[in-house]
This record gives sequence, structure tokens and C-alpha cells, in this order.
Amino acid sequence: MNTVAISGELRSELGKKHSKAARNEGKIPCVMYGGEQNIHFTVTPNDIKSMVYTADFKLADVTVDGNTYKAILKSYTMHPVTDELTHIDFLQLVDGQPVKVDIPVRFKGESPGVKLGGKLMQSLRRVTVKTLPEHLVDELFLDVSELELGNAVRVREIEAPDTIQIMNDGAIPVAIVEVPRSLRSAASAAAKEEVGEAAAE
Repeated sequence: MNTVAISGELRSELGKKHSKAARNEGKIPCVMYGGEQNIHFTVTPNDIKSMVYTADFKLADVTVDGNTYKAILKSYTMHPVTDELTHIDFLQLVDGQPVKVDIPVRFKGESPGVKLGGKLMQSLRRVTVKTLPEHLVDELFLDVSELELGNAVRVREIEAPDTIQIMNDGAIPVAIVEVPRSLRSAASAAAKEEVGEAAAE
């Protein structure tokens, strides 16, 4: 598992006024919940950028006031104009307590449809899973080695161990091999030619 070490500074004073003061100092107010008590702290943008600005799923080792907690990034808010991070929520991972997280879906194998000129179009990049913290994975895979032109692979075909429950509807398409216009035109022309030949007979 990809893990990011984050060093946080404990916040003793809460509220909008103190949150604004922290932001003015270049810090991001954070809260971590899910454990025995909520922990309020701040981080710097540099500490957190590798967790926020990525398509990968990562765990966090958050150290606050001398204690280190396993956590995941649950949500964050950004300034509507500057896009600066204004607040971050972490969920503390506790052994034996199930969590729901969004895991990226990757492909393996080579699609026959892509070999024929089709384009693999991914419509679902992450799925929501429920599992215990000790069984978390950073990605799940879908085999596309039998995916033909115009066909789709669906959530139910994602490879997942028994310890992980995928929460999305199994019928939802994850990706399709799109037939390019040139191939559609060629197929249409061939069909018209067949019709013409049949009429001439």
C-alpha cells in the first residue's frame, strides 16, 4: 500500500476565526474522526499535496502531538476562486472496524477490439468498496483481454478478493471499446454493397 507520512500541528482553539487565522498563516485546518475522539490539527499544503492531487488511493500516517494514526483522506474543500485547500477531513482506521472507500479500477490484458482500431473508453474510474482496514488494497483490476469492438466490461467483472465487497451495481459499465468512425463508415458501406448485390440477383 502507498502510504504518505503527514505531520500535523495540534489545534487547541477551534471555530471560524481561528480557522481563518490558520489559513492566513498558510496552514490548512483538518479534523480526523473515527477514533475515540475527534482530533483537530493543521497541515501545510506541501504535506498534503501528494494525497490530494492524485488519482491513486493512498493511506496516511498522520502524526499529531507525538501520536501516529493510520487514516484515509475522506473529503476536502477548496476556495471557489483560488482553488486553495481550505479544510480536510481524515477518517482514522481502526482494526476490526469496516470502512467504505473509493478504489481506482485499472485494466490488464490487451483488448482485441483495441487491436482492430477501437478506443477503450473508461466511464467508471473508481468503485466504492467496504472492507476492514487490514484488507485494504490501493487498486482493483479488470481483465479486458476478451473485450471486442462495441462491447463493455462491467462492475461485476472486477477482480476482488472475498474480503472486499464492491458496493456499486454489478451491471454498471466500467469501460467500452468504442468503434471509430472510420470503421463504422466501412461497415456501413459494406452493408450497402451487400444489399445492392442481393437486389441485383
